[in-house]
Amino acid sequence: QLQLVESGGGSVQPGGSLRLSCLATEVPSDRYAIGWARQAPGKEREGISCISKDGEHTGYIESIKGRFTISRDNAKNTVFLQMDNLVPEDTGVYYCVASATWVCPLQAWRWDTWGQGTRVSVSS
Repeated sequence: QLQLVESGGGSVQPGGSLRLSCLATEVPSDRYAIGWARQAPGKEREGISCISKDGEHTGYIESIKGRFTISRDNAKNTVFLQMDNLVPEDTGVYYCVASATWVCPLQAWRWDTWGQGTRVSVSS
């Protein structure tokens, strides 16, 4: 059964950068579309980015376009989310998510495997 382990969260000032990593274990990651979802304080979880099994297709929600970049290294079963120019609204718990069915979904309900999450805090 696929398991997802996130790392790389932390606290940064506005304008700063973080790089999140997601290691897929137990099953080769290239069988899955992988993505990232987040849950801001007091809000529901939302899907924010996705990358297809072969890495050819990516997707982002509007608020992170141009600031976040998703990539994957299937040889290392790892997916990355480079987050630049962070703003306080990016604060939340970030989850690595996977889908064996959808090509590159953004809606949270389409993801069927979730990691435990890593916290990101953006404040001055």
